[in-house]
Amino acid sequence: MILLYKKGDFHLHTTASDGNLFPSKLVCMAKQEGVDIISITDHDTLSGIDEALKEGKKIGIKVIPGIELSTLYESKSIHILGYFKDISHISPKFKNFLKEMNLYRINRAKKIVNNLYKFFNIKLNFESIVKTANGIVARPHIAKAIINAGYDYSFDYIFSNFIGDSSPAYVPNKKLSTIEGIKMLTSLNAMVVLAHPILIKDVNIEDLLKLPFHGIEAIYPVNRACDTEKFIKYAKKYNKIITAGSDFHSMDKKSLKHAHTIGEVYLDENKITDFLNKLKNL
Repeated sequence: MILLYKKGDFHLHTTASDGNLFPSKLVCMAKQEGVDIISITDHDTLSGIDEALKEGKKIGIKVIPGIELSTLYESKSIHILGYFKDISHISPKFKNFLKEMNLYRINRAKKIVNNLYKFFNIKLNFESIVKTANGIVARPHIAKAIINAGYDYSFDYIFSNFIGDSSPAYVPNKKLSTIEGIKMLTSLNAMVVLAHPILIKDVNIEDLLKLPFHGIEAIYPVNRACDTEKFIKYAKKYNKIITAGSDFHSMDKKSLKHAHTIGEVYLDENKITDFLNKLKNL
């Protein structure tokens, strides 16, 4: 018998990747915001899950182990969310894949830091960035380092002009194809969901939903009401479950791009039951 939960946020980031709250602190914050079931979905890592699970049991909030992978579909960036029943039996092959991704991210960050100096005369301490990142190194860590170094730029300006995709300082992340990412996660009995479709550009969402996704993140903070309605309609058309996620990274809205609060959007009781039933029956 599945317990009924009333409010669920299934897309949250911690210090294990590019968030600024430790996993246990994030779980406590979710509790304070009235959310009673969450998923930790850090980028390319599961390292924050155990701490979150422990805190969740302690304070009475359900934590679903999750992950967010960056993939490529027709040369466009597509993020996919994977949700696990548990991570105690994750294969060594997948663990090695995540280690390789971590090493690549570190080398990528070093190249970006060097390029920032080369093209924009922005000088940063790479070792300090790695230490501050406390795990997975991502572009938000570099953006924050630029601000902390005293350069008078906003977070959005840094992404748009210095470390965005079109900047000469940009170095692409290592990515799987979308179908490879889906297959990798489903081989681990994970439930696989198309992340934030509202942010996907120049790709037909319906084409993506013809891939073997289990669900779509139809409820997302930057959606307009008509966007959410459209994605829910797609979910029904392609027999996908609906998920909701705030994509929370930080409490500091001034220094983070697309900052959202925990539980800003959420799944209600009925949709949470659908989510848990699907996960249980994989």
